Amino acid sequence: MNILVINCGSSSLKYQLLDMDTKNPLAKGLVERIGLPGSVLIHRPANGEKEVITAEIPNHSVAIKLVLDTLIHPEYGVVSNLDEINAVGHRVVHGGEKFSQSVLINEDVMKALQECIELAPLHNPPNIAGIEACTKLMPGVPQVAVFDTAFHQTMPPHAYLYGLPYELYDKYKIRKYGFHGTSHKYVSQQAAKLLGKPADELKLISCHLGNGSSITAIKAGKSIETSMGFTPLEGLMMGTRSGDLDPAIVSFIMRKENLNSQQVEDFLNKKCGVLGLSGVSSDFRDIESAAEEGNFRAQLALDVFAHDVRKYIGAYAAVLDGVDAIIFTAGLGENSPEMRQGICSGLEYLGVNINPQKNKVRGEEVDISEDNAKCRVLVIPTNEELMIALDTQSLVEIA
Repeated sequence: MNILVINCGSSSLKYQLLDMDTKNPLAKGLVERIGLPGSVLIHRPANGEKEVITAEIPNHSVAIKLVLDTLIHPEYGVVSNLDEINAVGHRVVHGGEKFSQSVLINEDVMKALQECIELAPLHNPPNIAGIEACTKLMPGVPQVAVFDTAFHQTMPPHAYLYGLPYELYDKYKIRKYGFHGTSHKYVSQQAAKLLGKPADELKLISCHLGNGSSITAIKAGKSIETSMGFTPLEGLMMGTRSGDLDPAIVSFIMRKENLNSQQVEDFLNKKCGVLGLSGVSSDFRDIESAAEEGNFRAQLALDVFAHDVRKYIGAYAAVLDGVDAIIFTAGLGENSPEMRQGICSGLEYLGVNINPQKNKVRGEEVDISEDNAKCRVLVIPTNEELMIALDTQSLVEIA
């Protein structure tokens, strides 16, 4: 079975075509600047050279058509025709309370996705556009929605409710939803394999650290608490997002800077985080380089971030009543030995003890703990595309 995985952003589209017999991608690629000048598709066949295709790509429908044409292209395509694509799995950011697991897409599902737009106005519309385009261009091919929020639907009410009048939850569904669920689910399953224990016997803390970052407490294979909230703005300080704030700061900034609600929301999402603190970049690699050269604010941003992560790990160890392993994943978590060391320094009371030599690793699945450490520290590269494909395959085969 070949499964196409589609991840539509507001002006971009990532894709992978996976052979589910081998679990390996036949091709992967990225469409950038959809609806903007300079649109481009970068296509990478597994057994071929990278292809860069420039074209006018005004919307996601055109982007999907270009991707499908590229996959069957006689020179650099990887399948001979679209009939060789058996199903499509779509990453959908927000499923609200309507979806606690991945689903085969039908008219009722599409209606529910429309109703979730107000919860994710930047993300769900392009996700929906991608589904509609694939349905039109590939009639009869099963489509599956895999939700970022679904994994966190196992959180109990005492973890997801805010200290607001309950009527606001009833009326507007204001609650913690959590994100990066597909990533947290994948690495928790890999952790169980790496540790050689059943998932239902483990207490795990998964740290998805990158430009967008979140931490999840996972007990017996289920999310019971997570750092992102009603939106991805809550939780850790991130690349450009502020993370947790005293709510009164928002109205204070609005008055002092003469900003309206949309402007302050853009400010907190796009101009804060490590970018705002460091004044250097939203990319942790740039900030680490600047810190090495003695940039005080860059080092300060790294110190604040490590402190935030350490604080959440401590809190989630309390929520879990102990922790068997801490997982580092995503761009920063997988590739920064320095950040992993900085975060874990001070967690010895949990049984954390990193081996400095084992920690000199980037993008590999490995236990970096000393042999006698009671709490294991794992580096596990995330693979959201494979997780989406596996969910898609399971649903299609059942159907």
